[in-house]
Amino acid sequence: MSFDKEWASARSTATDNVSMRLNSAPADSGGGGVSNANLDVNQDKLGTLGSAAYKFYDELKVVGNVAEQSTAEAAQMMTVSAFLTGAAMSTVHDTWDSQLRTLLDACANISNHLDYSASSHEKQEKKIQAALGVSKIDEYFK
Repeated sequence: MSFDKEWASARSTATDNVSMRLNSAPADSGGGGVSNANLDVNQDKLGTLGSAAYKFYDELKVVGNVAEQSTAEAAQMMTVSAFLTGAAMSTVHDTWDSQLRTLLDACANISNHLDYSASSHEKQEKKIQAALGVSKIDEYFK
């Protein structure tokens, strides 16, 4: 089967199982409605995830740069030797570096955010407990 025939077949069957729903959502989607769930932040889970993100960041920083120097040198040598693949190799090197930096930034962001969330939640919990305690004391003075 040629590509054109296969592509036409894929396009025609792609719309077979498509349906449209307006102004509704499946009952089990979790969007809106009454729920018995409470907001529960488990400090241990947040800490574990934050540590995993930090560990991944450290490992990726080392492993992701293993071929950095050799790739840059290869691209430079191919370019100097007038090979057209030198420019392509340089593009690969630059793209890899950019994407690696983006992934490293995301890991650091996740780790920092989870650390901040755990700390912030703990402070907020203490404020709420103090406010409840004060309100109970206030009842006794009336």
